[in-house]
Amino acid sequence: MKKHSTSASAPVRRDSGQGGFFNLRLLIALFVILAGAFLALLGLGTFSAQAQQKYRFVLNPIDPLVPAGFDCAKIRDLGINKQENFRAGAIMIACGEAEGGSASPDHAFSQFVQQLLQPSAYGTTDIDLITGVETNPNVTQSETFTASNPDNPNQIVVAYNDSRGRNVSPINISGASVSTDGGNTFVRITGANGQSPFSNTVGDPVILYNRPTGTWFTIWLDGGCGGQGLGGYKTATPTNVNSWTHYCIHSNSQDDRESGWADNNPSSPFYGRMYTSWNDFNVGGGALFVRYSTDNGVTWTNARQITSGTPFIRNVQITGDLATGDVYIAGMNEGGGGFPHNDSNLIFRSTDGGNTWSNTYTGPSFPGPGVTAVGYFACMFTDGGGYWRHEGWGEPGAFNGVVHHVYAQHGAGSDPGDVYYIRSTDRGQTFSVPLKLNTDATSRPQWQPNLSVSSSGTVLAVWYDARETAGCTRGNPAVPCYRMWARRSTDNGASWLSDQTFSDVVSPLPAQPDPGIQATYAGDYDYASSAPNQHLHSWVDGRVAVSGSSQQDAFHDRQSRGAATPTPTPTATPTPPPTPTPTPTPSATPTPTVTPTPTPGQIMLSARGYLVNGRRRADLTWSGATSNRVDIYRNGALIATPRNDGFYTDRIGGRPPGTFTYQVCNRGTNICSNQVAVNF
Repeated sequence: MKKHSTSASAPVRRDSGQGGFFNLRLLIALFVILAGAFLALLGLGTFSAQAQQKYRFVLNPIDPLVPAGFDCAKIRDLGINKQENFRAGAIMIACGEAEGGSASPDHAFSQFVQQLLQPSAYGTTDIDLITGVETNPNVTQSETFTASNPDNPNQIVVAYNDSRGRNVSPINISGASVSTDGGNTFVRITGANGQSPFSNTVGDPVILYNRPTGTWFTIWLDGGCGGQGLGGYKTATPTNVNSWTHYCIHSNSQDDRESGWADNNPSSPFYGRMYTSWNDFNVGGGALFVRYSTDNGVTWTNARQITSGTPFIRNVQITGDLATGDVYIAGMNEGGGGFPHNDSNLIFRSTDGGNTWSNTYTGPSFPGPGVTAVGYFACMFTDGGGYWRHEGWGEPGAFNGVVHHVYAQHGAGSDPGDVYYIRSTDRGQTFSVPLKLNTDATSRPQWQPNLSVSSSGTVLAVWYDARETAGCTRGNPAVPCYRMWARRSTDNGASWLSDQTFSDVVSPLPAQPDPGIQATYAGDYDYASSAPNQHLHSWVDGRVAVSGSSQQDAFHDRQSRGAATPTPTPTATPTPPPTPTPTPTPSATPTPTVTPTPTPGQIMLSARGYLVNGRRRADLTWSGATSNRVDIYRNGALIATPRNDGFYTDRIGGRPPGTFTYQVCNRGTNICSNQVAVNF
């Protein structure tokens, strides 16, 4: 059964095998009766998570994710209470330490919500990634990871957790959607059995593209790799559901929170390497590890241990410098969890292709976001006793030695959360004073940010933002809650444009109705990336109702990296730069002698080489040029004077293999870019 829609902007998807809505009077009567029963039960503690019966052993679990005979007393020894994966959540539910999701009452879509639908300042049209049949209650899709094909920007893949296979055997809680038209449309990959091709995996999505082989790699927590190790499926044709083949990275029983990055820059000294980082709860209570592949995913190295596990440092996300090939991991010390709690950011760096690592930065402590806690995890809403677990995790990015990081922390007073940005200009060793990206004057929450950096030095930060509403009710499509907001930098993070809307809809707060998944779960992260021509971001959205209740869907939108600057929010003063490190004043020197060769300046250039029918080409992208036209030099010789549009393809022709160096200069001045070498 396909989705049904009451309007283009307010879709309602009904699950298969369901009838129509209740008669309104009957619904009201049932609501009154159920409300009374609920209050009575609540007084007895029936609905209290703290009052649930707790078990010592799970002798005959009905859930395939729970090991038979599991000793619940080992939950904290194994760090299961700190793990954010679905298998850990199922064990917590089976042991009576947490509740599973539950259905919300049916609601009608509010006219007020429809009035809040409007074009966004950033982005284009929001796209629902979830196509095809939905069957209650296994309708939870969230936690997204987005990547694109650098040689075919029209091919975009978004991986996410998908509970439609929660009860199949073998279990399958992993999904992905593919676009072949640059993000205008997506199709959820579905086989003849109604499931994704990622059998026996339990979520925590990563999707990577290996450019040398033209192969896509998903990485999941994989039951076929030791029960809960790291593995996935790979293919060169992602739309062909039967083409995905299985592989393993790390065989283990307690891996968690993996991330990944692929070096697809032909000029990088580590071109083609793929990296994955994770927490291993069999080592030191959650030690941080990395593995990488030097042979395009055929084999993966022995694990590199980054931390001891004490204190516990969460693997937030891994990324790499698009120009230099340096690799960075953002970690977080969560201060023992709970709420209130204090966090601190850490950065780990490798400059030799993942072989050795150093902790280059440990930031100051700050209050973590949230309003309450359920077990170890802080939550952003009190709805249902605590909902939408979030510890402040964000995403790093890097380009040309500049490292970016976004995260969330508690706001002033009763404000549950604000989004902050820090920037390093010395390859992750020191960072700027944090810049608050959301400029609203409300005490409404902003949380769970992500960030993408392009090879031309543009940066886009996106986050969940409830500034436009007064309150949120889980599962009720009549109550608007949040919209995705964004903020953009065109100069590699040195300054930022105003914050503006990114998604088109003020979404209701989606419910989590799947009883096999923790009730507090609404997706733990979103990993954004950039294509050659645009920034790609996905998120969890509640605008689509199933059986009258808002539930978690994965949505996607994109922002052109060369788009015109949106009209800034009027302010009394210009938007301040995010760092306290302005360009140093140069020492006094004699007047330089003018030479005909351009000298490096403030323009940032990147280049990549490739072959088309055996002929060499190089794509150049740059930012920071100020003249109407620029001069492009190859090996010191002028080759073109295109307009200042930030992109040029040099068709080199039949020249023999070699190294070509490029530079871009403002025409008529000596302000030029860095020199970039392209090897063929």
